[in-house]
Amino acid sequence: MTTPHRHAPDARLELLAPARTADIGIEAINHGADAVYIGAPAFGARTGAGNPLADIERLVRHAHRFGARIFATLNTILRDDELEEARRLAWALYETGADALIVQDMGLLELDLPPIQLHASTQTDIRTPEKARFLQDAGFSQMVLARELTLAQVRAIRAATDPARCTLEFFIHGALCVAYSGQCYISHAHTGRSANRGDCSQACRLPYNVLDQGGRIVVHQQHVLSLKDNDQSANLAALVDAGVRSFKIEGRYKDMGYVKNITAHYRQLLDGILAGRPELARASSGRCSYTFTPDPRRNYNRGATDYFLHGRQADIGAFDAPTWAGLPVGHVVRVLTDGLELEGDAALANGDGLTWFDLQRNLQGLRANRVERLVQPAAEPQLARWRVWPADGMAGRKDLRPGTEVSRNTDMAWDRLLEKKSADRRIALAMTLRETADGLALDVEDEDGHRATATLAHAFEPARDTARAETTLREQLGKLGNTIFAVERIAIALPRPWFLPAGAVNALRRDAIEKLEAARAAAWQRLPRAMAVEPPAPYPDGSLTYLANVFNHKARDFYARHGVQVIAAAYESHEETGEASLMITKHCVRYSLSLCPKQTAGVTGVAGTIRAEPLVLVNGSERLTLRFDCKPCEMHVVGRIKKSVLREAQAAPLQFYRPRPPAA
Repeated sequence: MTTPHRHAPDARLELLAPARTADIGIEAINHGADAVYIGAPAFGARTGAGNPLADIERLVRHAHRFGARIFATLNTILRDDELEEARRLAWALYETGADALIVQDMGLLELDLPPIQLHASTQTDIRTPEKARFLQDAGFSQMVLARELTLAQVRAIRAATDPARCTLEFFIHGALCVAYSGQCYISHAHTGRSANRGDCSQACRLPYNVLDQGGRIVVHQQHVLSLKDNDQSANLAALVDAGVRSFKIEGRYKDMGYVKNITAHYRQLLDGILAGRPELARASSGRCSYTFTPDPRRNYNRGATDYFLHGRQADIGAFDAPTWAGLPVGHVVRVLTDGLELEGDAALANGDGLTWFDLQRNLQGLRANRVERLVQPAAEPQLARWRVWPADGMAGRKDLRPGTEVSRNTDMAWDRLLEKKSADRRIALAMTLRETADGLALDVEDEDGHRATATLAHAFEPARDTARAETTLREQLGKLGNTIFAVERIAIALPRPWFLPAGAVNALRRDAIEKLEAARAAAWQRLPRAMAVEPPAPYPDGSLTYLANVFNHKARDFYARHGVQVIAAAYESHEETGEASLMITKHCVRYSLSLCPKQTAGVTGVAGTIRAEPLVLVNGSERLTLRFDCKPCEMHVVGRIKKSVLREAQAAPLQFYRPRPPAA
């Protein structure tokens, strides 16, 4: 049997899945997650994904049975008047058994926190070896690296940090935030809803006109800040070699079907890597079986990209539409007054959602109220023809005509499959049945080396059918039913075959399993809290702008204690009332439009004629300026905070850090 917990911590690969609710988290564990991250009742960076403490405790109990971990998000920036509530919540989460807190606000480290492990949130914007080393020395045991990093940059961070002290975590799947995490303020500037406080309005998914310096339209109504979704399926082995040990799936707003499918997909991929790398091991116990074939294409997505892992790519944007068209199912054959006929190789079902693009590349769709399979064309035996009656009729079905390619973004058969029980997770178990002076003993040992013994005083009777007696005995011992165990090996160490009543064997087996679960629970250990180095490690910079997100005086004290001399307030403190960078991103609109000066270098007749001049984004009355910093190859989205946001904030004065008094 494998023994994952006998490997060193830096040799274990952790699959980290999201959970909007405890029930989704339980299914993430059942489908192979080694750890789950879930929102606390407050102060999580997804305002709609908080959970009661009782639910988190229920999830913790289930996860710990498999040696899996639960990480609670406490990763917004905090006002001064929220710090005490956050401190009490940290202690309450510790009491639920949660294994770690995911943190953005450094002010928390100045409080009386419980001895719980701390993980640096993606919102801390970890892009450099110096920043990563500092956070490790400040007491963080795990850190989520920026999504924009290349493999070389990940390796450099690993080289600068200690694998025995700090685990590197990397996003491998899900929606991509176009900005460096923690470096986007458009939502707050335009609506007062702060992304750093979990309430992003997602301006990046809106359509914009792109204007040049002369006011000419370069792009008309395109989602130029909207990215495809992250998919690192092909890069897991390379990430392992670069030093990543925690593989994170995005999606604390996602539904049960997404979490089941994507978790199972990456579980299988990581298990494939582990099968060929005996020096590595899983971070939790048990093996999963599934009633479905995992396929990440079946869930909502905007197309796939591995982003910057192998350098800048031209095709990372989902500019046509920030929504999911689905998978192709065929093409239109006929358009009727009450429906249409499709031909394709997919089986349709009542309730399916069908989509197509109109001539302006806008996504259109309909819900199939009823479908009926027609006679299969003899000339195309691999295709099927379907009659579809839309739920809302055919009126207004723009550009739906013969030859139109149709996709499906709601697959009722798939959804129903994942609504049922779709995975079984079991811990491997070895059993030995032996004779004692007054009866029987059953020794059990799980794949992690935990042991237990149950005994039964019983008078023996010789078996009449010796071959059948042993077979029956093995069958009875192997009936583990709804337990978390699966028998891998049974040894019958009896001097001769005995007849043993089924009830006696069942009682012996149940007693042994109960004792083994108790032994696993007794051996459970909390993750250790890392201690910050003393004297305090100096922060890599001597001054901080609003980009450091310092929103309370405890955060200010933290950075001062680490040698920072000039500490500006967070953007949410409203000291940046003029033009400011409201988003900093590695995504470049000019590059995506083939207007980057570097793209034309060396091109005869073009080289030197294209300059990185600003562009303007327009959506209704909103105007944002794009400025291009070509040396680090970054784009700044520049704007100013709305007066209405300032007035609303002044009407409800709150306590937060300001290095100088507010203006009248």
